[in-house]
Amino acid sequence: MGEFQLIDRYFKRRALRSPLGVGDDCALLAPAPGMQLAVSSDMLLEGHHFLATVDPVRLGHKALAVNLSDLAACGAQPLAFTLALALPQADERWLEPFSRGLFALADAQGCELVGGDTTRGPLNICITVFGEVPAGQALLRSGARAGDDLWVSGTLGDARLALEVFRGTLSLPEPVFQSARLRMEQPVPRVALGQALRGVASAAIDVSDGLLGDLGHILRQSGVGATIDATAAMDLLAAGPALQQSGGGLDQELHLGCVLAGGDDYELAFTAPAARRDAVQAAAAQAATPVTRIGRIEAEPGLRLVDGRGRPIERRYGSFDHFA
Repeated sequence: MGEFQLIDRYFKRRALRSPLGVGDDCALLAPAPGMQLAVSSDMLLEGHHFLATVDPVRLGHKALAVNLSDLAACGAQPLAFTLALALPQADERWLEPFSRGLFALADAQGCELVGGDTTRGPLNICITVFGEVPAGQALLRSGARAGDDLWVSGTLGDARLALEVFRGTLSLPEPVFQSARLRMEQPVPRVALGQALRGVASAAIDVSDGLLGDLGHILRQSGVGATIDATAAMDLLAAGPALQQSGGGLDQELHLGCVLAGGDDYELAFTAPAARRDAVQAAAAQAATPVTRIGRIEAEPGLRLVDGRGRPIERRYGSFDHFA
């Protein structure tokens, strides 16, 4: 099977938003009047971002989900995406389920494939996603202000639990491990919540590399600091499916590390004025996504952790960095 036969069989679909579909040198996209384009790219490399044992259906889902999560953090509506795919070989047993998982999520989010590229090489998946957001209403990292609440959607830490099992540093009952593994391999992008938070949240980011590291981007670009209640943060894992099934019992340091620096969660961390707490909860209800308030934004630079009694926690937790 050649390159163009591969594209025709697994990735060529009629696109409504680009009149050229995937059959020309460029896709043509026109945002609706009064809208801005939101564009993001992510690369997934075998051995770095996913294991060779991952189900191709889940990998197809995750490849697009991590990009949609960026749109969610911006409050944007997905429109279209391009796919650049390097493959060691044209393996139909891999391509069929991968494309099925990819398009299942794309169809659910109304996001069309409008172009890309294929080549031979080590397995590498690069997606560029396009969305639109009303002009001037995009959620940014630079809008947090002293006095804002700090919120997180969903739960954090399950993906890290699964990774620790793969690394051999942790043992979990099989049903618990499979629940955590699903969170790692098939994350749910919070697209509906991001849109519901437009006009409510002051800043937002998706949690991909770990809560503390990603939150640090908001603090630096907003010129503020923050204090996180570690007890409230630990509830973000305690409420997750894996720990609920296991009945708890994790070592506290491991528990905190999974929540604060685990990564691969693709939840939203966002700030909002304290006076907008009811509006935040209304947005969460509209998006059918739970949110938890875990801290506050402060004028003093830096990121501080405290326990349930307000006492400082001195230990530092490092988030993922490709080149650290």
